Amino acid sequence: MKDELDSARNNINAIDEKMSELFVKRMQEVEKISAYKQRHGLPIFDATREQQIIEKNSLFVEENLRPYYVDFLKSTMNCSRRYQQRLQKGMKIAYSGVEGAFACIATKRIFPDGIRMAYSDFASAYKAVIDGECDACVLPIENSFAGEVGQVVDLIFDGELSINGIFRLEIMQNLLGVKGAKKSDIKEVISHAQALAQSDDYIKRNGFIAQERTNTAVAGKEVASRNDKTIGAIASIETAEIYGLEVIERNVNQSNVNTTRFAVLSKAKANKENPSTILNFIVKHETGSLAKAINTISKHGFNMTALRSRPVKNHPWEYYFYVEIDGDVNSKDGLAMLKEMERVCEEIKVVGSYNPQMEI
Repeated sequence: MKDELDSARNNINAIDEKMSELFVKRMQEVEKISAYKQRHGLPIFDATREQQIIEKNSLFVEENLRPYYVDFLKSTMNCSRRYQQRLQKGMKIAYSGVEGAFACIATKRIFPDGIRMAYSDFASAYKAVIDGECDACVLPIENSFAGEVGQVVDLIFDGELSINGIFRLEIMQNLLGVKGAKKSDIKEVISHAQALAQSDDYIKRNGFIAQERTNTAVAGKEVASRNDKTIGAIASIETAEIYGLEVIERNVNQSNVNTTRFAVLSKAKANKENPSTILNFIVKHETGSLAKAINTISKHGFNMTALRSRPVKNHPWEYYFYVEIDGDVNSKDGLAMLKEMERVCEEIKVVGSYNPQMEI
């Protein structure tokens, strides 16, 4: 019996030695992945990718051992994430606003180990990546109630950064005031235009005067500094905590389903598995050009999930189109689609690709 035990232990020792060699090799590949993610402004955690690995690899293991192998894979991937977090600790992420803004909240959740860099406006955050001050920026592109964020969509069209991820953040707007303030004290509310639009019914119902500010958290900071009971801010709970404000009333936005989509942008395009793709294009001034462009997308088997038009700056009555499609334009069908669209478009730009949107 002892010989049998010793034999099993010796076999395990030999297996562990091989596993340690493979572990080192695996972590060396993790270093490359970490560098790629930092270069492309991608978050470390990719839930979709990890679930795919677990589902695929667990099939190689006999059924009675499968639950334990799943635990082993999860532990291994957690170890890999922690190593990447150490490697990427200096990653700088730009956002527009101040601490407590929804963009700051989104940035913190997407890049929990990154260094958050606040900028005064969308253009400055975008430029910070162009100039190399930051590795990536997190900017809002659309709200489920108030619609697209035109300034950001225009930056994407005019600029050179690529979208490498889109994440959904549930937004809850709240009425904030200084200590001791009640709703009956409030005469004026200040916030970002989008937040005011999302809370328009509430503002009108209470007879508040609405004034725009560059950011929700900036509004909260101003309310705190003015220390005036008659002025309130519409912003996040985090803003109240940061600037010592009271939450007078929660969830004042009109829709209970209030979500903002945030895009992660960087200088390089990342390769994605089964991605969605964003295109910008300007059609030629010819009859039926737009219809032909749209039909071309469908003809090559791509499902179009969004189509919006925006005016081209400094070109009156000229418009570009923002399109989101399911699928990879680098595929055979995708390349054929782009080639055919060139016949009816003056300009086509592949903005980037992203995996199915994730809640943050």
